Amino acid sequence: MKVIASHNGLEATRLAWQKLEAGSPLIDACVDGVTLVEDDPDELTVGYGGLPDEQGHVSLDAAVMDGRSHRGGSIIGLSGVRHVSKVALRLMRESRRVMLHGDGADAFARACGFPTEDLLTEKARKLWRLWKRTYQANKEWLPAPADDETEELMKILTQFYRHPGGTVHAAGQDPQGHLACVTSTSGHCFKTKGRVGDSPIFGAGLYVDDEHGTCGSIGHGEANLLNCSSFHAVHLMGQGMSPRDAGMATLEHAAKHAPPFELDPLGRPNFNLQLYLLAKDGTHAGVCLRGDWKIAITDDAGSRLETCEAMFPSD
Repeated sequence: MKVIASHNGLEATRLAWQKLEAGSPLIDACVDGVTLVEDDPDELTVGYGGLPDEQGHVSLDAAVMDGRSHRGGSIIGLSGVRHVSKVALRLMRESRRVMLHGDGADAFARACGFPTEDLLTEKARKLWRLWKRTYQANKEWLPAPADDETEELMKILTQFYRHPGGTVHAAGQDPQGHLACVTSTSGHCFKTKGRVGDSPIFGAGLYVDDEHGTCGSIGHGEANLLNCSSFHAVHLMGQGMSPRDAGMATLEHAAKHAPPFELDPLGRPNFNLQLYLLAKDGTHAGVCLRGDWKIAITDDAGSRLETCEAMFPSD
């Protein structure tokens, strides 16, 4: 039995493990863990408190996939409901459809009785306004005031632009050896209205095959979409590769196909990807293109963060 997650999901793995010990179905345990992150207003890339699009509107994406049944549910562009992963799980269980978007996703969540609320926190609103006055090429905005609050908020914005890597992914293996996974996000900060990232797309942001393994892919969503990163990694594990080797081969594939406008002066991708892999035999790995990223794990040895193996050295 094991639960893994992205760098921001340590408590998610711990709660999911506890739920599994209490007899919860694996997919429910993983979703329950992710809701901890969706509830955290200081996690600016997931759920309540997630940063809005360029127009100040918060919309959420999530997908769940169950290895035992090979079914899934995906919700894209959900408004006003923080637990988008739970909505995706309900879609998997109650509908023949596997994906709902926008107004359809909103209507489904409300039909299921999920409470609605304003997801734009004051902190996220201030960051959005500062972005408009700093990064957006728009002559109608005056510079933000040079005060302590602006300085602190600018540190957060600068961190986002230097090291984008939001979203939460969790995956697990139950005592019977079955696998499942879930990914939840508020999408790229200040995204173009209508933009769909990789997180809710099966084979890109997440994928599971109960006979081989599971992978969650976060980071530059467009690269994950174009390279079907999660499916690619699980397919390689199915061919006998270890999670580490499958992850690194998938990163190499994405790096090879990076377009010219996304290459640095050394010919390397100027974006990042992080992959979180769990194989059928219970082994796991976290890999990334660059940087000091972590993978969260809870198993018989306890809960911990381990460093992801990077393909390229940090600059």
